[in-house]
Amino acid sequence: MSDFDYKIDNFLIKKINKIQNPVILELGVQNGRSTKKFLEICKINSGKLYSVDIDDCSNVLNDENWNFFHTRDDDFKFIKSKMPSLIDVLFIDTLHEADHVEKLIYGYFDKIKIGGYLFIDDISHLPYLKNSERNNFYCEINNQETFLRILEIYNNNQDNIDLEFSFISSGLAVLKKKKNFLNKKKNIISRNLTLKNFIRYIFKNLFKR
Repeated sequence: MSDFDYKIDNFLIKKINKIQNPVILELGVQNGRSTKKFLEICKINSGKLYSVDIDDCSNVLNDENWNFFHTRDDDFKFIKSKMPSLIDVLFIDTLHEADHVEKLIYGYFDKIKIGGYLFIDDISHLPYLKNSERNNFYCEINNQETFLRILEIYNNNQDNIDLEFSFISSGLAVLKKKKNFLNKKKNIISRNLTLKNFIRYIFKNLFKR
């Protein structure tokens, strides 16, 4: 089993495979690895899967439980008009840039049922560090910025959503909706660069054996 499959099976599928009549919105299809896993749940639990991709992935599957929309993932008006009013699961795996991911979170949050899930793939930059296994500047920077952006959203919404992370493979963020309102993100003000921490650092290393 690949790291991707292990991550999806253990940190995503296990959370949603008991939902009856699930409505799932998948943003990003590519070769259909996650699409096929979502569809399996829909077939077992009498659900419906809606997938979106800017590329034509309509030939990935042929099933009555699956609808494919060949459009942008932020074409909110069109996509929402083609779906039920509420969904159980949103999976984001398209453009992994912080501003775009934030746009999708806020753009679809009203569609998710209370108790429903929002999953965001590719939030770990560790595999893409220089001299690491995948060594990719773009993925390193964008995944790290996306991770921090999700923390900033959570920082002002701890009563509205629950948040978990998996760092297997390229990582996965798991948001569970608790309330129908989502506040704007709030910057995280760290004390890392304060004078107090600088003094702490000096004393810590001064007395280090």
